[in-house]
Amino acid sequence: MRRDLAAVATCVVAAWGSGGLAEAAPARIQFRIEPKAYSEALLDLAQQANVTLIGAAACSGTSRGVSGLLTVEEALDQVLAGASCTARVVAAGTVEVQAAPRADSARASPPVTVSEVLVTATRRVRDPRQLAVAVTALPRAQLLATGSADAGEAAGQLAGVLATNLGPGRNKLLLRGLSDGAYTGRARSIVATYLDDLPVNYNAPDPDLRLVDVDRVEVARGPQGALYGAGSLSGVYRIVTRKPDLTRFSAELRTTGALTQDGDPSYAVEGYANYPLRLFGQTVGLRLSAYQEEQGGYLDNVRLARNNADRTERRGARLIVSYAPTDDWSFNLTLAGQHLRSDDTHYTSPGLKLKRDVRIPEPHVNDIELATATIRRSWGWGELTSSTGAIRHRYGSLFDATSSQRLYTQFATTSAYAERTRTTMLVEDLVLTSRGAGRLEWLAGLYGSYTRVNSPTEFLAQVSFAPEVLAKVYGDDRRDRVGELAAYGEISYAFGDGWTVALGARGFTIQTRTRSSVVSEAFPPRDFDRERAFSGVSPKLSIQKAFSDGTLAYAVISEGYRSGGLNSGGAQPLPAANQTFGADRLINYELGMKTEMLERRLAVNAAAFYSQWDDIQTDQFRNSGIPFTTNAGDAQVMGLETEVSYRTDFGLLAQLNGRVTRTRTGRPNPSSLILGKLADGLPGAPPVSAGAVVSYEHDLGDDMTFRLVGQATYVGRSRVSFEAAEPRTRAYTRMKLSAEVAKGPYSAQVFLVNPLNSYSDTFAFGNPFNLERSRQVTPQRPRTIGVTLSAAL
Repeated sequence: MRRDLAAVATCVVAAWGSGGLAEAAPARIQFRIEPKAYSEALLDLAQQANVTLIGAAACSGTSRGVSGLLTVEEALDQVLAGASCTARVVAAGTVEVQAAPRADSARASPPVTVSEVLVTATRRVRDPRQLAVAVTALPRAQLLATGSADAGEAAGQLAGVLATNLGPGRNKLLLRGLSDGAYTGRARSIVATYLDDLPVNYNAPDPDLRLVDVDRVEVARGPQGALYGAGSLSGVYRIVTRKPDLTRFSAELRTTGALTQDGDPSYAVEGYANYPLRLFGQTVGLRLSAYQEEQGGYLDNVRLARNNADRTERRGARLIVSYAPTDDWSFNLTLAGQHLRSDDTHYTSPGLKLKRDVRIPEPHVNDIELATATIRRSWGWGELTSSTGAIRHRYGSLFDATSSQRLYTQFATTSAYAERTRTTMLVEDLVLTSRGAGRLEWLAGLYGSYTRVNSPTEFLAQVSFAPEVLAKVYGDDRRDRVGELAAYGEISYAFGDGWTVALGARGFTIQTRTRSSVVSEAFPPRDFDRERAFSGVSPKLSIQKAFSDGTLAYAVISEGYRSGGLNSGGAQPLPAANQTFGADRLINYELGMKTEMLERRLAVNAAAFYSQWDDIQTDQFRNSGIPFTTNAGDAQVMGLETEVSYRTDFGLLAQLNGRVTRTRTGRPNPSSLILGKLADGLPGAPPVSAGAVVSYEHDLGDDMTFRLVGQATYVGRSRVSFEAAEPRTRAYTRMKLSAEVAKGPYSAQVFLVNPLNSYSDTFAFGNPFNLERSRQVTPQRPRTIGVTLSAAL
């Protein structure tokens, strides 16, 4: 039986010889490509063969098309007949199209518009213009041109995507104004973060992975349970890495230095090396990327006389090994890790600007390591992919808890609250997808995961007669075990005249067990050991109409689900009604449109949506500062999001995005322990957000290019929590300007962040042990100027 499962476990789409397209792939696929522009015909070929395509725009002219049962090589030959471009296989299942052979260049090509990149957010290679999903991809070229190093910096370029700003490694990603609160606790993340084919977070803050040597970033909005075994309530944020090139050696080095007004300098060094290794007549691709970064601090702790106390360091590495023994098999092994540490938090009090007054430093650590193995097996009719992974995620924070110490002890002069979480995830995702041109397309998958979370917390007191001793006056040694199994899939049928209907679902069962041992100076110790089980089905239905001019209109109904759990913390136990929190469910109704006009210079993607969110889970704090999870109530979110791009003939490209939502809450949970009236809005989710990227590129001759890029992001006012009495975060705008000169494999970029030197509050929360509930603010990093240099081989 093990041998049979191994034989079924997964694929490579195609592997041609490095000298061109000489060796035919055995699998034959049913192709149907109408005569059209070479670039469009190549996109159709990539989707029908399920191969990754790079550089389709390099081909100009019109293809005669292709129809029949053919190998990928034969289809490429016919599609490119008479074309001036060539195709080069850089890895198994990946083809690069070039106008002429050239060396790899470090220079960032012009930012790609929202409709020019293929995505795999739907688990198959697809043109996002043809998908009944609100999906956006930021390709590598745009990430480099805009200097986007992580999810927070890229968020402003994606409609409806926001990141809280508690600090590096402590943030949450939000989509479409759907937020369960700014704090991260027991509730599962509503946005699933994926690295390639596997999730990397459970109930943790976003790991803040630096976007080094990535192919693109994809965001799929709305519940995605029919396409992803891990499920997701509001969407998926996916980082797609660059895979080894099996044909040649290449390398790149990028260095950045920056100076911050009234702060310490910052620097970053990153690079990659790609090496095809010949072993026993076979080629194994190795790709190693690494980085080291330091963000200089800019907040002064006046009480402790520590200047620029909030320094952050981030370093990491990733190794990908690829092997394709035959035309129908491929293997990828990924080893990756990142260490992130902030020496202090980034909040302060109103009026202090870049000063803060706390009794002890409040550091934060967020470390992640993972190992994943992906095996692909392809046939002419389908492709099977097995993704297996082990993820270890460790993060923790220290808070100044002196204001709350009288609730725990009568003898302390200074106190701190320490929380540490160690999460281990074992994941297997097996998915079978259809391949080739046909009216019927389908996807079916099995998903299993086992998650172990150890999250001890301690309240530590310091007394005047022994300041070197930190006494534990409260502690909760909590351990959670979560097992999940899911079957998911989607089937679609094209009826003709552009109409396609798709039906999907995710069936799941989840078992969770929580054990906890609580000790306290003031109350007797207690133990907690309980189990809960959840199961259900989350359906999805979509219908779309493709018009002859390329416009797509679609309607989607999808459902997301999040299991409940258990509360254990606090010196005194919670009331019985609050020792558990229930599951929440979100139903999304969506109407969308995607179109291109003015000879494809103008691209518009728009979606109107209505989300009914019942029994919203949220992580809150008791009066003592100890976190707990509860169900706040219901919410109805109605909104409109749009992405528009326009490209001129003289090198100007404008990309705009925006989101407007109206939120109403109701049916508050009377036993939620949330004080006061339930706010009519969701925390951290402003009703309005927008972003813009405008770039201008000019050819200077002699292989030199000049580029200017301007970025701006607007985030409206939002609530801090579900309590109506809590203060709001004010609206703010972020800006960045850059200028770049590139010549061949070399480039130099100068950038300016926060050019107006604004101190705008970006997040009105920092410390849960602030008993007075006084307002807290997180100012923007002051004006920063920097230089990035890059060189490639």
